[in-house]
Amino acid sequence: MLGICRGRRKFLAASLTLLCIPAITWLYLFAGSFEDGKPVSLSPLESQPHSPRYTASSQRERESLEVRVREVEEENRALRRQLSLAQGHGPAHRRGNHSKTYSMEEGTGDSENLRAGIVAGNSSECGQQPVVEKCETIHVAIVCAGYNASRDVVTLVKSVLFHRRNPLHFHVIADSIAEQILATLFQTWMVPAVRVDFYNADELKSEVSWIPNKHYSGIYGLMKLVLTKTLPANLERVIVLDTDITFATDIAELWAVFHKFKGQQVLGLVENQSDWYLGNLWKNHRPWPALGRGYNTGVILLLLDKLRKMKWEQMWRLTAERELMGMLSTSLADQDIFNAVIKQNPFLVYQLPCFWNVQLSDHTRSEQCYRDVSDLKLQKQLSELDEDDLCYEFRRERFTVHRTHLYFLHYEYEPTSDNTDVTLVAQLSMDRLQMLEAICKHWEGPISLALYLSDAEAQQFLRYAQGSEVLMGRHNVAYHIVYKEGQFYPVNLLRNVAMKHVGTPYMFLSDIDFLPMYGLYEYLRKSVIQLDLANTKKVMIVPAFETLRYRLSFPKSKAELLSMLDMGTLFTFRYHVWTKGHAPTNFAKWRTATTPYRVEWEADFEPYVVVRRDCPEYDRRFVGFGWNKVAHIMELDAQEYEFIVLPNAYMIHMPHAPSFDITKFRSNKQYRICLKTLKEEFQQDMSRRYGFAALKYLTAENNS
Repeated sequence: MLGICRGRRKFLAASLTLLCIPAITWLYLFAGSFEDGKPVSLSPLESQPHSPRYTASSQRERESLEVRVREVEEENRALRRQLSLAQGHGPAHRRGNHSKTYSMEEGTGDSENLRAGIVAGNSSECGQQPVVEKCETIHVAIVCAGYNASRDVVTLVKSVLFHRRNPLHFHVIADSIAEQILATLFQTWMVPAVRVDFYNADELKSEVSWIPNKHYSGIYGLMKLVLTKTLPANLERVIVLDTDITFATDIAELWAVFHKFKGQQVLGLVENQSDWYLGNLWKNHRPWPALGRGYNTGVILLLLDKLRKMKWEQMWRLTAERELMGMLSTSLADQDIFNAVIKQNPFLVYQLPCFWNVQLSDHTRSEQCYRDVSDLKLQKQLSELDEDDLCYEFRRERFTVHRTHLYFLHYEYEPTSDNTDVTLVAQLSMDRLQMLEAICKHWEGPISLALYLSDAEAQQFLRYAQGSEVLMGRHNVAYHIVYKEGQFYPVNLLRNVAMKHVGTPYMFLSDIDFLPMYGLYEYLRKSVIQLDLANTKKVMIVPAFETLRYRLSFPKSKAELLSMLDMGTLFTFRYHVWTKGHAPTNFAKWRTATTPYRVEWEADFEPYVVVRRDCPEYDRRFVGFGWNKVAHIMELDAQEYEFIVLPNAYMIHMPHAPSFDITKFRSNKQYRICLKTLKEEFQQDMSRRYGFAALKYLTAENNS
């Protein structure tokens, strides 16, 4: 939207360059002839004093030329100073004091170059248009509510960051859903010189709820009207953007347009491109009043200080009340009311052109404008690591911050009245995506998933999900995107993200390549009551089995499963390669069990369990393959949870290609050495935390 006339802008830039050529021609002609202010040889022969060409006359000519070049260079320095004075930089904005501030981390720089004729739409002079100071903060306001808008806002922010050179301060008017999603996103993104403040949209509803609105944006589409009241009183100006905007240029170019406002101009708006306000789209089409085609409010420049002095609140309210007597409701939300006000007060508007010619050169020299605002605690932790340690990359992963987008798709969950609800928790990468539909068919309860994806994969997942009737038919599945960073699969971080955003009292900690038995959701809820999980420290174990067949007639009962075990269609999980992982489940006893039974912890035990939501997190030091679940079960045991096997529950592992991490584990000796080192360090930490009771883990490990 903002780059709609880039071709014209480039043409204007070229014409301005020609107008300014007399002043800078010599500088360009001789730019390659000097280094650090010293003459540089233009030809090999010229550096040889005894060359036949090196005469006294040529020496005088050369000295004369050098003097002239120095004079031109000095003239250009003077020109730069004059331009700088003529540009009249405005003061940086004061920031409001808000308790919620989020920083982001990503490298961008600022540029310093010769600015000649920075003008928008006027090429008669050079150096008249003010520019933005290179460290001036640019303020942007966005109204954002719900899951879809939160996803759109990420694209907007990325486009602004891609081109920006200035510090940014985002003011986000958000509902509770959008604030939770975006707060996490900004905290984990960590780009420098970006501040984010949130304002509670729900508290603003009463300001605009009296306005009937037919627009799909609902009540949130009217909230731009109350920004003068919502934003800090000391904030003088702000760029207001819709969530579906994408920038194709530096936002500083738009910010600089504020300097062109004159008189009582307080709103910067682009003319509407449709015929909506002309009223000729269909018979009896009756739009709100507007000047000609009216103005589009997807991008607005607001001079907040002047708007407040003009009593903007009173102005738009009186206009809306008057027009609603005849119009009954708005069709385009805030845009109708803005245009009705402008119709009565056309002097308020500075019409934005479709281009802003602030900077002529695309070839700028990057400078560090931003100071490093990375988390100091994180930097301290990393600095304490030994980079010569062969396991450095493993240790570093524990402290890596991954950009995280919560609730990537729409999510709805209604809590049950009996407080027995259970959420299935799992994590996955792109190569396990095909399991989602099957899991949704086997588990009707809520699901919390952490997906480890790149930006491109996130868009592929979005298209996949939107094209699936099964996934789109399920609103109680929460998809949390954790963006790729580093060389290891952060399996336990992903599990923690999914666990942290569970909304039920209990969690079924599973893996994405397992299918739960039909009816397991209801069976677990009944077992929660039977075993009194609310008042006891118990872990319910769901026995795990596996098949080597890609096509399986899934057993609909325990009896059918036992028959398939006897026929060799199914096996107890990892029976062939890692018996120790599930041996304590005691499958022989399970075959005939009709009531829950207790089992004891043993070394390397890693069952799939149902626990209360307040259970310990997974240990982040374990990444990729190996010991990630074992450590968690060990900690549950250390905290004296009882392990109870459910007699009529089961889950089946479906076959798939080996993961990249298990391949590394099997082929890389150093990987296995580091995993052993991390295991030993974890056990030492357990001893420090749990004292004498934790000695059994060291003993069990030595005997295994």
